[in-house]
Amino acid sequence: MAAVAVKYPAFRELGAEVLAVSIDPADTHREWQEKELSRMVEGGTRFPMIADREGKVGSLYGVYDETNKVDLRAHFIVDPRGVVQALEVVAAPVGRNITEILRQLRALKRHEETGELMPCGWEPGKPALDRSVVSTSAGRIWEFWKPRNAF
Repeated sequence: MAAVAVKYPAFRELGAEVLAVSIDPADTHREWQEKELSRMVEGGTRFPMIADREGKVGSLYGVYDETNKVDLRAHFIVDPRGVVQALEVVAAPVGRNITEILRQLRALKRHEETGELMPCGWEPGKPALDRSVVSTSAGRIWEFWKPRNAF
């Protein structure tokens, strides 16, 4: 959450909103914000932290562990129509990659604006693929995209 708080302005520049959801009560969120997060990030979180005590939101998104009564560590990118465009579930000891989430948001925004497809490893400044070329070039994508572009 600290890394998300640091990069929150970048999320907002992309038109995204961040919601943090956990089964922890609001008092725990507030205490964590005051005693921990605000010491790591000036101002702490500037996005909502939602207390989902019964795991209803986690259940809707398929990440609530009923046995252990916890949400799995996950993130979702949901478009304005409510369609999940990306999701990732990571093991509890593994943190999220905020840079990757922002890359995905940038790729989705560019696709929305241009219709282009963002191949593996795409980042701003790297080549994208024209949708019409891809649809008419089955079996010949190698002519337009090289694996070295992914790195």
